[in-house]
Amino acid sequence: MANIRSAEKQRRQAEKANARNRAGKSRLRSALKKARTTAAEGATDLSTGFQEIDKAAKKGIIKKNTANRYKSRLAAASKRATAAK
Repeated sequence: MANIRSAEKQRRQAEKANARNRAGKSRLRSALKKARTTAAEGATDLSTGFQEIDKAAKKGIIKKNTANRYKSRLAAASKRATAAK
């Protein structure tokens, strides 16, 4: 238990941020899973997956390079599935 008011406030703020980040991470994972299945089917429209990745990077849930890596791998998977058809 915090003894100082500012420490108590920081704890409350950290809890809120933690909940926000957890929800954002969950939303990103769901979007990635959906995007991967559509990419595996050979769909060329990956814009919704890309949007969620960009939003997560903008909000600081994932880093910029991580977002670029996810998008690159999604595009490559879609390209492979399209070529296989």
